[in-house]
Amino acid sequence: MKMAALWCGICFLCLGQILSAPPDPRNKAVFVEKKDEFMDQLKERAAKRDEKKEEKEMEIKMDFSGFPVPSSPSEFAQAWHQPPLSQDLTGSCWAFSSVSFFECEVYRLSQRKIKLSEMFTVYWECVEKAHQYVRERGESNFGRGSQPNATVRIWKKYGIIPVDAYGRIDPEKDLYDDNKMFAEMKACLESVKEKNEWNEDLVLSNIRAILDRYMWPPPQKITIEGKDMTPQEYLKNVLKLNLDDYVDLMSLMKEPFYRKVEYKVWDNWWHSRDYYNVPLEDFMSVIKKAVRWGYTLCIAGDNSEPGFYPPLNSAVIPSFDIPSSFIDDNARQFRFLSESTTDDHAIHLVGYLEKDGKDWYLIKDSGSKCRNGKHKGYMFYHEDFVKLKMMNIMLHKDAAKEALEKCQ
Repeated sequence: MKMAALWCGICFLCLGQILSAPPDPRNKAVFVEKKDEFMDQLKERAAKRDEKKEEKEMEIKMDFSGFPVPSSPSEFAQAWHQPPLSQDLTGSCWAFSSVSFFECEVYRLSQRKIKLSEMFTVYWECVEKAHQYVRERGESNFGRGSQPNATVRIWKKYGIIPVDAYGRIDPEKDLYDDNKMFAEMKACLESVKEKNEWNEDLVLSNIRAILDRYMWPPPQKITIEGKDMTPQEYLKNVLKLNLDDYVDLMSLMKEPFYRKVEYKVWDNWWHSRDYYNVPLEDFMSVIKKAVRWGYTLCIAGDNSEPGFYPPLNSAVIPSFDIPSSFIDDNARQFRFLSESTTDDHAIHLVGYLEKDGKDWYLIKDSGSKCRNGKHKGYMFYHEDFVKLKMMNIMLHKDAAKEALEKCQ
């Protein structure tokens, strides 16, 4: 008993010492970043040692030293327009330019400043492309591009809504990017073609599921000043645009002049034959008069030329390409057939400046190139650049009345 009591005393003494002892700092666990800084340095040195020095890609550009280009958009006589937006990582220049154009038309006709949704227009254009792909059993173009007059076709069928109702993003936190979305849709359609499974309802359902996942389903109704309406009702009753008042002009001598023809480029995927083909003289006359009468124009053509120089926001035709006096119908057609002129970008012409006897045109541009200059979102196109490299325009029919009177 005495021995047991002794052991109990010793245990209580030890327990008391343990309880009264300061906590062992080693008993607390934390998470730290797993790293081996020296190993990382070794790997970095090895990568630099093995790195192949790549030569910078060079391209030929006109030397603008001493060439008198406009210095600012403020020099131009301008029609009202919304501030430039970036199309970011999308192929939707056709939508950004044409929606901007129709915003200007709303203002010109009713003095209302309304911002409309580019992405609503893009969504339904993708649906229509998929529909055509099924109807033509995979023989039509399903790509990211289109033509500005696609917006007329889409709005006539689906209507349009303000950007606040669909598609607005915070440019500081997010960006437009359609690469993964289009990759998924193309893979879906290619699988349909490979398996010969042309169930139109099923295909369109799958395409819309992809669109809905990346873009969200567009609303069937919106509320404007407390009143519910469909996108078609918004177009008719709020915007009050008569889409039949808008025409497309092109100028290529291979097609008959003064007639409606098909504009034969890849992005005219629905084979529209709504383009009035006019000689270059008439084409330029329409542009010159329209901007002086307060109209804006949607315009499409080539922006990858040696005289296209975003650091100065300017685009001209250098004499080593072709002298100004030689730019005519033949020169345009030759470049189009040889594919040195391609239809690769759509923009919005919103003003003009007469300088040294020639016109410069203020271009509102959603593409990335124009954001590398001082005046982000704008380019200054010399009239020779438009004359040689711009392939088609969309504008109100009243601004092209003289040319249209010659057409059959």
